[in-house]
Amino acid sequence: MRIEEIKLTDFEITYPLQRIAPLDKILFLDIETTGFTAKTSNLYMIGAAYYRDGCWRIQQWFAQKYEEEKSIMEAFFSFASSFTHLIHFNGNNFDLPFLMQKCSLYSLPYNFDDYDGIDMYRRISPYKFFLNISNCKQKTLEAFLGIERDDKNNGGELIGVYHDYVNQPSEESANLLLLHNIDDMKGMLRLLPLLAYNDLFNGRLRAKKVQANSYKDYHGNERHALIMKLKLPATLPHPVSAMSNGCYFNADGDEGTLKVPIHNEELKYFYSNYKDYYYLPEEDQAMHKSVASFVDKEHRVKATAANCYTRKYSSYLPQWDVLVEPFFKREYNSKELFFELTEEVKKDRELFSVYASHILNHMVSI
Repeated sequence: MRIEEIKLTDFEITYPLQRIAPLDKILFLDIETTGFTAKTSNLYMIGAAYYRDGCWRIQQWFAQKYEEEKSIMEAFFSFASSFTHLIHFNGNNFDLPFLMQKCSLYSLPYNFDDYDGIDMYRRISPYKFFLNISNCKQKTLEAFLGIERDDKNNGGELIGVYHDYVNQPSEESANLLLLHNIDDMKGMLRLLPLLAYNDLFNGRLRAKKVQANSYKDYHGNERHALIMKLKLPATLPHPVSAMSNGCYFNADGDEGTLKVPIHNEELKYFYSNYKDYYYLPEEDQAMHKSVASFVDKEHRVKATAANCYTRKYSSYLPQWDVLVEPFFKREYNSKELFFELTEEVKKDRELFSVYASHILNHMVSI
């Protein structure tokens, strides 16, 4: 077994990782194997990145022979026992199950139950729509951030290199294998700023400024919109923009702008307890039985769910789930929901912070 340790000098991470845990309690993990199945392939390297004595370091456990995979696992788990948080890239699908299968094969007593885990792939991949990328493979994300590798090989190409190394060891082959894992570990650290996109949708947005605005559309019609200036939970490594259902969002750094259409029209509020109402056809609205009982029977009918409403002309904002009540609709079967932009709502900055998150999560869900 060969153990290598590398000190990363002048290596800075801009993402506030300490929000997750103290830096000295976080361990990054990446493994190298000769295949995807633990029973039929070999584990030949475990790489870990960690923070100690004011800088980031990488430690690697390299099995120079097939028979040493048990030894590198024992050495790794012994080393990892002082950490509480484990960060990896797609490790939930590969690295962790592979290691657990190997533990089972060797009857080793290790597991990851006591670690808080963060799979960077799972945290970033839901937002590739915003990043405008085709996939969220590690090298694709590295290219997105302009990260260049010293290693020019992929994991599949290095399988043969490892088998050749076991049969005929050479420092050149060992360096190729070690370098690939080093660049995987460095790449993970450098991809951390991408977690800011996850924070954008799952962290706390703060509405700094909210104002209504009017403008002319392409056809010269006057339109109204709500403009929200937002403080983001973390600094984005790249500007992003998106549009959906008339809402437009753009962000750069730790600030964003969200533009939401204001609908000035007559909408309907539907009463849920329609059996307690009469519908007045001539008035085109519902009235509670306690009052409608005084209306001539020929001018009233029993209300149904579809006509048990009252109408109101006002200014409205769209919502895609019931965030604010009462909510309004154009018709009973309409899927679009709205809430009234009242004077009270206009003063509620906390509501607009929550509303901004509501819109962004709708954008990413479509």
